[in-house]
Amino acid sequence: MKVLFATYPMAFHTPGGGEIQLLAYRKHLPAHGVDVTLFDQWNPRFLEHDVVHFFSCVGGSVHFCNFVKQLGLPLVVSSSLWVTEETKHLYPIGEIHHQFSLADRVVANSDIECETLARIFDLPREKFVTVLNGVEESFYEPVAPELFRNEFKIHDRFVLNVGNIEPRKNQLALVKAMKSFPELKLVLIGHQRDPEYAKACFAEGGDQVIYAGTLAHDSPALRSAYAACEVFVLPSTLETPGLAALEAHAAGCPAAVTEVGSTREYFGDEVEYLDPSNVDSIVDAIRRAAKPRGSRTMHAAEAHRRHLNWQTVLTQLETTYRSLV
Repeated sequence: MKVLFATYPMAFHTPGGGEIQLLAYRKHLPAHGVDVTLFDQWNPRFLEHDVVHFFSCVGGSVHFCNFVKQLGLPLVVSSSLWVTEETKHLYPIGEIHHQFSLADRVVANSDIECETLARIFDLPREKFVTVLNGVEESFYEPVAPELFRNEFKIHDRFVLNVGNIEPRKNQLALVKAMKSFPELKLVLIGHQRDPEYAKACFAEGGDQVIYAGTLAHDSPALRSAYAACEVFVLPSTLETPGLAALEAHAAGCPAAVTEVGSTREYFGDEVEYLDPSNVDSIVDAIRRAAKPRGSRTMHAAEAHRRHLNWQTVLTQLETTYRSLV
């Protein structure tokens, strides 16, 4: 089976979880008998493929999806979208509804996301398919914390946040929460997707904030950062559920994550939850996460037991593709 992957043109300018997911699918689907091609606008080759899979519902995406359907090809769309009745006014709902209507299947990362999207967009529930986010096996393998500390000359105890720096990831609220922990540094890793927002975070945090730039997703230094930190914090205004949080959890890292989105479906009671709109809630979640909860090895083993690795979770995606051909 041959599947063509496409996304919006600017996606890989500052790649985030959605782009990491796309590349992970491409890497691991061949083991399931699925040959993946990345879309090339100079040599599109639509009709050489059995299915087209479009990632994202960023504005304008509907036009590409409409063209795919005009060609008579099965279309799968990855939504990467958490929307509620209270927040739907923030999105081009009509255009997204059109895009989802065109799709033969819409892939979401959790059951609650599928149910919410079906309800908000008034579309049949069976159109939506859950494909859990996964983790590379390497994140279950121990890495010495000294690797990250030595490379970046960070010898203080620190809280870690990994993600593009932008309002949705809510690092500014985290920076404010860290003022309650003057004995700790805050290390940020990720692209500055919103430079003005990043500047505000650095100004607010002063010397307490260390910006470590970007790290390749397969970098041992990234895994070492998870091993070195006191707590991993993901205070996003929403997550479905956040690949960085899954990776930190797989590495056995104590974590405090947003309660908004599908995080509880993935983590159950294995992490601490926070209200991203409340700085005091972020402070409390960090304090709770910092308390001993058993060894990191035990946490990693539990994460592995839940089968959140790409090879396992992609069985459902392969089944979805084959059902459309």
